[in-house]
Amino acid sequence: METKVNQTFLELVRGDITDQQVDAIVNAANSQLILGGGVAGAIRRKGGVVIQDECNAKAPIEVGQAVLTTGGNLKATYVIHAVGPRMGAGDEDRKLRHATLNTLRVADKHQFASLAFCAISTGIFGYPMDRCAKIMLKDTIDYLKGSTGLKKVVFCLYNQAAYAVFARELKLLL
Repeated sequence: METKVNQTFLELVRGDITDQQVDAIVNAANSQLILGGGVAGAIRRKGGVVIQDECNAKAPIEVGQAVLTTGGNLKATYVIHAVGPRMGAGDEDRKLRHATLNTLRVADKHQFASLAFCAISTGIFGYPMDRCAKIMLKDTIDYLKGSTGLKKVVFCLYNQAAYAVFARELKLLL
């Protein structure tokens, strides 16, 4: 599914984010930037130890922040590590908004043309997929209505259920 916001294509795809050929992919990180399981584990396995080494030098970071590392052996040149909220920690929606917007700001700061998001915090952090889709899509669309160099933003959803939730929410926002 694809739409255009100003000069930027916004696309939903189903698949493995580590296979995306974009300037940067987004890792749903923890504050210590340890590449353990889920998206982070896949990034470490495919991208190599160099990504973890760079993360170690930049950790810790706060919830809502985002930092950049190389993409190692990934198809993407870089990884933006964004720390999303853990459910039950309080003020989760605001924290997810900050993680989303700070990721977009990092991409623009480094003059990236393309970026692929995952569904931040919906794995082990327990954030509900529908709330994630609503917040991340709305904030991304609002951001893209402003001044940005991004030409393509992808939301790469790992399974059909997540894709369906994001597609339903995107239709509501358009």
